[in-house]
Amino acid sequence: MVTIKLKKGKEDSLLRHHPWIFSGAIHSATGEVEDGDIVRVESSDGNFLAIGHSSIGSIAVRVLSFTDEEIDLNWWAKRINSALSVRKASGLPSKETNAYRLVHGEGDSLPGLVVDIYDKVAVIQCHSTGMYLCRKYIQEAICMVLGNSIDAVYDKSKGTLPQTSGIEPKDGYLFQRQGVVIATNMTENGHEFMANWLGGQKTGFFLDQRDNRQLLSKYAKGKRVLNTFCYTGGFSVYALAAGATYCESVDSSEKAVQLAHDNIELNGFDKKSHKETVSDTMDLLAGIDEGDFDLIILDPPAYAKHQSAISNALQGYKRLNARAMSKLKPGSLLFTFSCSQAVSSEKFQEAIFSAAKIAKRQVRILHRMTQGADHPVNIYHPEGQYLKGLVLFIE
Repeated sequence: MVTIKLKKGKEDSLLRHHPWIFSGAIHSATGEVEDGDIVRVESSDGNFLAIGHSSIGSIAVRVLSFTDEEIDLNWWAKRINSALSVRKASGLPSKETNAYRLVHGEGDSLPGLVVDIYDKVAVIQCHSTGMYLCRKYIQEAICMVLGNSIDAVYDKSKGTLPQTSGIEPKDGYLFQRQGVVIATNMTENGHEFMANWLGGQKTGFFLDQRDNRQLLSKYAKGKRVLNTFCYTGGFSVYALAAGATYCESVDSSEKAVQLAHDNIELNGFDKKSHKETVSDTMDLLAGIDEGDFDLIILDPPAYAKHQSAISNALQGYKRLNARAMSKLKPGSLLFTFSCSQAVSSEKFQEAIFSAAKIAKRQVRILHRMTQGADHPVNIYHPEGQYLKGLVLFIE
């Protein structure tokens, strides 16, 4: 194992258990380091600090452990079991919900790894070369911990592995129980959905919005709801189940709109109460009249994936929210979100403040929203809180 030494005074963040080591903090290495190697990290005076995966880029090492230990199958099983105990503490899985995030990267001290469970299928995504090289260990650990409750483990890392890895991954099953038909349906708070891990975005479903969809249920009764950037139609299903009189699901992707249609049909709602529209959200908002909808949901994709894009992202949030606010009559509601990790909660709220001024509306914050408990934030890694949301009362 190659040992990396840090520059003098650069160990402070590691002593605070932050899981990233930046390239500028590294002084030297005892040998040649390849992308994805497991490396030992020491301070300038030779004291052990951490073990982690090496990486090409500004983040040079992602920490796996702050203890000098072997990263073997038992280690992986302990980490997966620890992650499962966190989910069980928040009541997952349950009779009403059998889909949840089992591993959330740094939030579970496994940086670069995501594992989502859809009933009896585990879907993994590796966001670092190190995690991808360990995917067989990960699969075996998942099967050890979850046992007969798992029928398959699917690797969907093709779209998430850094191009610098030099690897050309192919998505596919790492494990599949013989003689078992793999079901794609899942339940969330008693609602049924299809999880499309083969061809859908992310791992197949946006599990992080579960609690926020449930919150929507408290406000949707008797409302005409516009669900923009709808993807699988999650918010639409919750709105109609809660008694919304009408819901329109909008996305620029035909595939997403079809998924929303299928999920509405799966839950048995009257087709007359739901409409699917393939459209750019800004264009659609421009074409509706004030009062056409009582509740609008804005859940756009990440506008800023890097610090350099923050300014443009804030302008995007401002324009989008101002247009939505201008189309709501007094007494209406706006559920608005940002999933851009680089945009802080404070900056997002400032953008919403600017949007209210542009739209010349009085706005009150009723709720602040974030990701569910199965997407935990490591207290030593506050960057892990990526999802921000506000429920706004528009006057």
